Amino acid sequence: MKAFLILEDGTVFTGTSIGSQKEVISEIVFNTSMTGYPEVLTDPSYAGQAVVMTYPLIGNYGVCFEDMESDRPWPDGFIVRELSRRPSNFRSDISIQDFLEKYEIPGISGIDTRALTKILREKGTMIGMITTNEKFDMEEVKEKLKTYSSKGVIEKVSRKSKTVLEGGKHKVALYDFGTKKNIANSLHKRGCEVTVYPAFTSAEEIICSNPDGIMLSNGPGDPKDCTSIIEEIKKLYNTDIPIFAICLGHQLMALATGADTLKMKYGHRGANHPVKDLATGKVYISTQNHGYMVDEKTIDQDIAQVKFINVNDGTVEGLQFKDKNIFTVQFHPEACAGPQDTELLFDEFIKMMEDKKNA
Repeated sequence: MKAFLILEDGTVFTGTSIGSQKEVISEIVFNTSMTGYPEVLTDPSYAGQAVVMTYPLIGNYGVCFEDMESDRPWPDGFIVRELSRRPSNFRSDISIQDFLEKYEIPGISGIDTRALTKILREKGTMIGMITTNEKFDMEEVKEKLKTYSSKGVIEKVSRKSKTVLEGGKHKVALYDFGTKKNIANSLHKRGCEVTVYPAFTSAEEIICSNPDGIMLSNGPGDPKDCTSIIEEIKKLYNTDIPIFAICLGHQLMALATGADTLKMKYGHRGANHPVKDLATGKVYISTQNHGYMVDEKTIDQDIAQVKFINVNDGTVEGLQFKDKNIFTVQFHPEACAGPQDTELLFDEFIKMMEDKKNA
């Protein structure tokens, strides 16, 4: 069946419908990873977005449920050049076509994803519609695209009650703003008991649980929409509990301490982004998924200093807070999918908790 991707600037791509045939409007973003599409699909940070995979062949190794980063996929849509419908992989549980159908995610294949990505890079991220309606009215579609909003995505992806990964000598409270499973797993395998809390848990509840450390997770949406969460993070900042924040958590901590965030032209999404540790000069390859960044000009130098920068464009990739046991990163040290170069940051967090205990 024919399918159409219609962008807000009037550009139309014609391809073949994959997955669900329902019509969807979403923010269109691109991911440059060559592999790892099951992890991309199940990353809650993609809620409210339709993902374009720039690598031309997707689905050749199917989907293994063990590799999923949450219990279900989250993107509104999936856009590829060519979809492999017959996976070749002994670990595969389901083809990507059946996976998309199972979770009612619409998509489109057979379009020039290189041309689409060039448009998004040149004009910036745009709202678009995926539809199988061959008689669509362009003016009606444009009007619908103008009114689209992706607010409320954290409420959609965050868990409703707390869960615990038991065992270990360090107690870590993990705020779930849309956390990937491997964040908790990375802490657990390092000897931590991890309690995962819903996004809107009060700071008082976290503090009263007497954790050795607090983790602020990744998640979807505009960080400035999270006004009530930011107020709770301000309270956590004023304690002496060690805190490690990733992606959205990094942005929220920056906002809570007086810095500002900006929407990027097309964001960083992929498993091949170089980041430089300013303290050591080392460059690491990282996994990233974000459309907002911390504005370096607004960082109070008495509160925090830049810890990491993006080698490609110089944007802020991490902060070290002064006189506090707090550091944050914009990228994903837990990877999945992607390189594990920066997993050492979890060890840094463990050491921070141990030093605090022994002080």
